[in-house]
Amino acid sequence: MFYKNEVLRLVISLSMVVVTMGTALKAHAGSTLENIKLRGEVRCGVNAGFSAKNSVGKWVGLDVDICRALAAAVLGSDQKVKYLPLSATQRLAALQNDDIDVLSRNTTFTLTRDASLGLRQTVVTYYDGQGFMVPVKSKIVRAAQLKGKVVCVQAGTTSEKNLLDFSRTQGLSIQATPFEKLEAATGNYFLGQCAAFTADASTLASTRTSNAINPAEHQILPDLISKEPLGPLVRRGDEEWFNAVRWVISSLIEAEELGITQANLEQVKAGGNATTRSRWLASTSATGPALGLSPGWTYRALLAAGNYGEIFNRNLGDKSPLQLPRGLNNLWSQGGLQYAIPFF
Repeated sequence: MFYKNEVLRLVISLSMVVVTMGTALKAHAGSTLENIKLRGEVRCGVNAGFSAKNSVGKWVGLDVDICRALAAAVLGSDQKVKYLPLSATQRLAALQNDDIDVLSRNTTFTLTRDASLGLRQTVVTYYDGQGFMVPVKSKIVRAAQLKGKVVCVQAGTTSEKNLLDFSRTQGLSIQATPFEKLEAATGNYFLGQCAAFTADASTLASTRTSNAINPAEHQILPDLISKEPLGPLVRRGDEEWFNAVRWVISSLIEAEELGITQANLEQVKAGGNATTRSRWLASTSATGPALGLSPGWTYRALLAAGNYGEIFNRNLGDKSPLQLPRGLNNLWSQGGLQYAIPFF
């Protein structure tokens, strides 16, 4: 009887191991990069803000251009992307559940997301922070001038907490006026019920462009009162795909520093080893197989999206309706925080 019981326990244990292994293999069958190549498209999680459909139904935006660069580098065409619009509550679960390959959706990098959600943060594509929007006619140019004034904010958000902390530490006695819904907070601001509206600077810019009757009548102050580093996330445990995403984005930043643009890309490529730019393009392109990419991956990414500065200016900066200053997103050589990890 003892022998039979032990055999039974062993059979049950082995069965559980087989089931567990089968589930794990199903969840991680093949690498993400391999699956993308087999599928022939990159599944990219996006959202209105840094991503939107234009008048002809085409997805555009900074986050979209990152996905286009990835598709060009991996699959040879920036058109081989499937965009999945996701809400704030859907976005992380969609990545965890393998509904998307990369979450490129103005998502803040945090310890919790990196350490406990099975996700990995790649490269910061936008250094954001909480700021303030005020009417131009108010003559307010710095946050310190909001002392004692009413400021609209969405209730139950970190923006509300940050506003209260900022007011207390700076001795400004700001009258925080919270609203449950974002639309109510912005609506009351535009009606003149508040001297300012506070949220992430990117939200302020989007709100000004989309909701103000005359966007030129509102300005975003230069002061930021929180840190919000945004960038694409991938699933933990898939180093090949993580490396591909990290280095494709880094190549866009490095290209700007080297002065490689869509306009001079062909000339740089034809230069062989004649210049620093040409040598970098040739050398990085040749490293493709080490990343699971075919040679020429940097050329394809830059041809599709341009360098980081071009992407920024086109979607957020002086060539866009948002008119956001580069600020912290300038290259390190120009007083900002953006620089790529050294390639060689």
